[in-house]
Amino acid sequence: MPVSDQGYREDRFQVIPRSLIFVFNSENQVLLLQGAKDKKIWAGSYNGIGGHVEVGEDILSSARRELFEETGLDSVDLRLCGQVMVEVDQHHGIALFIFKGLFLGGEIKHSDEGELEWVDLADIDKLPLVEDLPVLLPRVSRHISGDPMFIGHYHYDDGKLVMSFH
Repeated sequence: MPVSDQGYREDRFQVIPRSLIFVFNSENQVLLLQGAKDKKIWAGSYNGIGGHVEVGEDILSSARRELFEETGLDSVDLRLCGQVMVEVDQHHGIALFIFKGLFLGGEIKHSDEGELEWVDLADIDKLPLVEDLPVLLPRVSRHISGDPMFIGHYHYDDGKLVMSFH
């Protein structure tokens, strides 16, 4: 079907699809990436692993690729546990698909994106986190197989992040 039949118009709200992955181990730790000092956004801040969906990928393929590129791990069973729509401005947004995985072993490799670190969930609040992680990470860590996906919406009000979930 041609783009013109899809209802595409420049003035419509458009989103960029992204994956965000949190890998947990059996010791109640999560693998986080501290952004490299030269990163344009989130330099020095801790975040999950992930990135943009490339042409020809579905969201799961994208998450697996990003996980492998940033960690070297390719045997993590990923489960979609949430989706957040992020309003960047009136015309642009990010469709964020959040995955949870269990680390079953393997060698974690260095990434140019930053330093990978296993972090105890109890120590999360002691780190410089990307601004939504204090709310998002507990939601992901509690999510178990069979739970419904959580759905969220982020927007900014006078430069302050406003988050809602249902």
